[in-house]
Formats: sequence, C-alpha cells, structure tokens
Amino acid sequence: MSVRATARITAVRDSRGATSLPVLESEGPLALRRTRAVSPGSARVTVVGAMSAPLGGDRLAIEVRADPGARLAVDSAAATLALPGPGPGTGAARYEVRLSAGEGAELSWLPEQLISAHGSELITRTTAELAPTARLVLREEQILGRHGESPGTLLSRLTVRRAGRPLLDQQVAYGPGAPGGWNGPAVLGGHRAVGQLLVVEPSFDDRSPEGRLLGPTAVLTRLAGPAVLVTVVAADARELRAVLDRAHDELTAAVAG
Repeated sequence: MSVRATARITAVRDSRGATSLPVLESEGPLALRRTRAVSPGSARVTVVGAMSAPLGGDRLAIEVRADPGARLAVDSAAATLALPGPGPGTGAARYEVRLSAGEGAELSWLPEQLISAHGSELITRTTAELAPTARLVLREEQILGRHGESPGTLLSRLTVRRAGRPLLDQQVAYGPGAPGGWNGPAVLGGHRAVGQLLVVEPSFDDRSPEGRLLGPTAVLTRLAGPAVLVTVVAADARELRAVLDRAHDELTAAVAG
C-alpha cells in the first residue's frame, strides 16, 4: 500500500534575533528532529527516516519556510533509498521538496545522498522561492544503483525563482526509460554518482566567483543572477562528497571575504 505524507518546517526570527521553529510537523516516514545548530542564533532540523521510503507509488513532500531574517539549516540523518514498489502496477514514487526564504533569510538544504536502487522508479521535484535578499545553499547528490547493481529510473527537476523571476530550471533523467545517451560520454561517461551545489548570495551581484573547472569532472558555473552552480560527476559517493565539500568551503570563504 502506497504512503502519502507531508512534513512541514517554518522558521521565524524572534524578538531576540534568534531563530525559532513554530511549525515542525512530521508525517509518515518523514520524522523531523530539531538538532544542534552550527552557529548561534540559527536553527537546524534533521530529517530522520521512520520507515523504508520512498517505495513505488508513494507520494512524499517536505515544505520548508524560512521567514524574513530567519537562519535555518535542514539536513538528514541518512541517505534516502528509492526502492521498487511492493508489487506490479504501483507506478513511480514521487518526492517533492518545496523551499521558500523571505527577505534577509538564510536557508540551507543539505540532505544526504539519494540512492536509486535497481528496479525503482522515482520522480523528484525541488522548487525554491527566494526573496531578493535571501540566501540559499542547496546540495543534491544522486547515486545510481547500490554497489554492483544497475540503477533504477530517476527523473529529477530543480526550479529556483528569485524575486518572482526564474534563476534556474533544469531536469535530468537516468536509468531505464531515460532518453538515450544518459550514460554516454556527453553526460555521465560511465560515472555512477552525480551532484550539484547551488549557492545564491546577494553579494555575488558585485563579486561573483568566476566560472571554471574544479577538476576533470567538475565545473563551477555563474548563473544569470547572484548565484553559482557547481556540477560534479564522480565514480562513487565518497569522491562526489569530497568535491562538493571543497567547493562549499571555497564559496563560503568567498562570501566571507
């Protein structure tokens, strides 16, 4: 039997300038826990999987809102494993992430990897609505198949709008049923780990990092707005995370400097 569940997080800035969480609603397999924040005055929430999900036919969603001036980081306790449904005809699972950040808010979406297991079929959609002065750090990592197995079918779309205007809108597809060439030299080239890091930073209007290669299979791209996108393909999850972590550290230093 398929599962339908939506978890909700709302962060607000209180009268002392700290971030509080008036809404922290868990549902189904999406359990939310407030955890220790990295910096004073901010809040952190960790998504803890309460059961195996998503399975074929499941409909899961997470809604995250950072109100004006709030500082919120959301991560997860473990990787998300997309699995086949319990029987034939269950169809694809769907997993939506809806993010919003108000004026002066800082929002980080940093989940662990999404693993597309053999035989699974998953459609993911991440959307972000940002105010002009909002900051966003978003990381996505996709591992195509567990060790020694071929991947399931994965369709993933990321849409980001800033001040009501499109900043980024892209879609990728991998595995059986994906358009031909997804594993060819122009796309993955046989790699099984793919990820990206998006940093939206208002100060990049004046001093955005230059686009450049970060390695043989990694690139930093300036977007048409105060934002940069790092895209990486790698042999495995460990290598992928190492490249993204280095890029994150470099971009954090650029913002601070």
